Amino acid sequence: QGARIAGANTIVAVDRVAEKLDLARKLGATHTVDATVEDPVVVANAATGGMGLDYAFEAIGSAATAETAFAMVRIGGSAVVVGLIPIGEMVSIPGHELVFEKRLRGSNMGSNRFRVDVPRYVQMYLDGRLNLDDMVTNRMAIDDINDGFDEMRTGRVARNLIVFD
Repeated sequence: QGARIAGANTIVAVDRVAEKLDLARKLGATHTVDATVEDPVVVANAATGGMGLDYAFEAIGSAATAETAFAMVRIGGSAVVVGLIPIGEMVSIPGHELVFEKRLRGSNMGSNRFRVDVPRYVQMYLDGRLNLDDMVTNRMAIDDINDGFDEMRTGRVARNLIVFD
């Protein structure tokens, strides 16, 4: 949604779960890639006429997906790692591609400016420009949190929301 709101023309979403790819299309993805069937780098290159993406965001937290994100970006593009890669896990990128001014960077909480950004997000939600409702798969009580973690591990839920009564 952030890419759509920022005005991106080509938005490629990658996942291994069909329901999440459906949600990505609903939220603004112009292209989707089932990573169990297609190579995300090939699809990104095809979607951009062989140029690669301006930005690729890794949100899983694995070295392999960070490396794929880096491979998907164009000359001068940026791969941003949002997911938490486990301590000790190394990310390898082709060193010669740094000559093309490609960047691999991390992000802590979206690099947000909390006092400025959160009110903007609330207003976007109230204006209907930011769709948060469809991102909530389940609502549950705190007593069901372990079930929520189990569901999260399957990869089939977008977000579980804990509701306190």
